[in-house]
Amino acid sequence: MKAGSTTHFASAARRIASEAHRLGLVAPGFRSPPRIVGFDRTVRHRHSGGLVAVALRGRPFVAVLSDMIEGVIVINKLQSPEADRVRTALWTVLSESGEQNPQTNVVSLERLGHETRVA
Repeated sequence: MKAGSTTHFASAARRIASEAHRLGLVAPGFRSPPRIVGFDRTVRHRHSGGLVAVALRGRPFVAVLSDMIEGVIVINKLQSPEADRVRTALWTVLSESGEQNPQTNVVSLERLGHETRVA
């Protein structure tokens, strides 16, 4: 799997934030890398929402996307089943332009410029 670039990260952040707003949720700010060395994701709560910092370097882009989505869940303090519904909605927005092939479990995230294998 390919690692994501900052351009792809920014594009994903805009899509995730837009969908979070559409769902009536607080959309956190996204940045990279986390300020704490050695962490792949950090979340800071603020009175106006929060900030999700995600490491890009040396990681599959699907892991970066997952951390961004989980950041939305954490900032909004969601629990199942609502958290599951939001995760599904956010993954759908990220993969809506691609096609899922059930034989190989490939989700093409064409708008993000990546092809990601999902088990």
